[in-house]
Amino acid sequence: MPDNWVRAISEQELKAKRSTVVRVAGKQLAMFDNDGDIFACNNRCPHEGYPLSEGSLDSSCVLTCNWHNWKFDLCDGSNLYGGDELRIYPIDIRDGDIWVDLSEPPLEERRRQVLENLRDAYDDHEYDRIAREVGRWQLLGADPVDTVAAAIDWSYDRMEFGWTHAFAGTADWLTLYDEHAGDLETQLICVLESIGHMSDDLLRESTFPYTEKRSHFSESDFLDAVETEDEARAVAMIRGAVHDEVDYREVHAALARAALAHYNDFGHSLIYVEKVGGLISRLGSRVALPLLLSLVRGIVFATREDKIPEFRGYAKALKHWGTTECDAPPDVDGYRRLGINKALELTHKLSANEPEQLFDFLLGANCINMVGFDLQLQNHIDRTVDDNVSWLDFTHTITFADAVWQACRELPDTWPAALLQLACFSGRNAGFTVSEVDCAPWRVEDPDRFFADSVEHLFDHAREEYIVSVHLLKTVLAARRLYRQRPGAPSTEPLLAALNRFLNEPLKRKHVRRTMRQAMSFVDRDG
Repeated sequence: MPDNWVRAISEQELKAKRSTVVRVAGKQLAMFDNDGDIFACNNRCPHEGYPLSEGSLDSSCVLTCNWHNWKFDLCDGSNLYGGDELRIYPIDIRDGDIWVDLSEPPLEERRRQVLENLRDAYDDHEYDRIAREVGRWQLLGADPVDTVAAAIDWSYDRMEFGWTHAFAGTADWLTLYDEHAGDLETQLICVLESIGHMSDDLLRESTFPYTEKRSHFSESDFLDAVETEDEARAVAMIRGAVHDEVDYREVHAALARAALAHYNDFGHSLIYVEKVGGLISRLGSRVALPLLLSLVRGIVFATREDKIPEFRGYAKALKHWGTTECDAPPDVDGYRRLGINKALELTHKLSANEPEQLFDFLLGANCINMVGFDLQLQNHIDRTVDDNVSWLDFTHTITFADAVWQACRELPDTWPAALLQLACFSGRNAGFTVSEVDCAPWRVEDPDRFFADSVEHLFDHAREEYIVSVHLLKTVLAARRLYRQRPGAPSTEPLLAALNRFLNEPLKRKHVRRTMRQAMSFVDRDG
């Protein structure tokens, strides 16, 4: 016999037992004699490890795991009910003994099978199966991050309106992945959460194809396509840019300016623009086109809050930016009490200040608002839809500010729009804060220890909803970047206090009575 064949059990002994467990060469095999048909398979069910020797085998050679009813055809290992296939081992009878071939399939075949199983688990958002397949992938000596790139390819054309928090969160999870080199479990958590979020966002979604046309990339034409919400034209230019290997800095500049052309999607557009570069840098050109196509679709379809009456002062303030000479910022506490249009007016008057100085002032005001969030408002049931607010409205201040800091230092001409949009955040959130804010209870004495503990908590966050866990992730990492890149900035203390309070206060997500009450009010009024 070749070396990969091992003696398992005598034919007579198996016939007497009908089924048994045999341990050979470090493997635990379940063996069956089904009326003369002999089978050997892994004893551990590929679902959650229940011993298949305790399963039920019918006359058709279908083995049922009695824990969760997964069913396998012992002739070839195919899964008839459940998910993963079962490893079956060839057998040979020699001189009354049963021998089992423990040969492994070729490495590429095993990797292909794992990727197929991962795709199957992804399509159904089977979180535990995703975790197992990611684990199997790395056991085969493959880079776990390759599975993230594969999931992006499975996801991008199923996002009907473009980027979601799933891709943005993936950028931050991969940052933590690289920071934890040598800690395999933690790294695989980063991969699991990335793929799991994509899977959950796109569960049961169909595909939404992009145009296959390609055209020359021009920033002015691209901005016009986005402004007129012409997805096909914008996408064609992005395809052209990737095909022609246009310098990514040129593409990034156009994306950032498009994202800041309006108060887009409550700041999400710019946040996503700053994440896409990191993902492409980390994962390589293989993800460039899928990520950029989805991002462009998201920017084209983004809501444009500055076009609604609430933010009417934005366009005027932007048009007249730099026409005043006031360069002395007012008291932060006084500023942060202002509503949207008054905050815009005052920010415009302060445009003579250095952009980075004004940025710090606006970030500090927004963070004090966040410390002052009136928690009672997330429990209200008698206010209008316009007054629906939660912690996630406030956390966008920090993630948007982080994106502004990255983008505007590279593209100084975008500072006016970005600073005025920070004013929009301040003015909008001011109405949801208490009158007197005290940062002292939330003061962080040891920032480095605070961030280390906050990051560690992310790896076992216990949040069922991805939208919550991803906001924890993005807010912690955005605040950490702002802290590290701006040492000693005046806004540091309120920034840390704001994050500290967010991480330690309750966050209500489901508003059953409020939703029904607001719905009844709407239909009673408008039918």
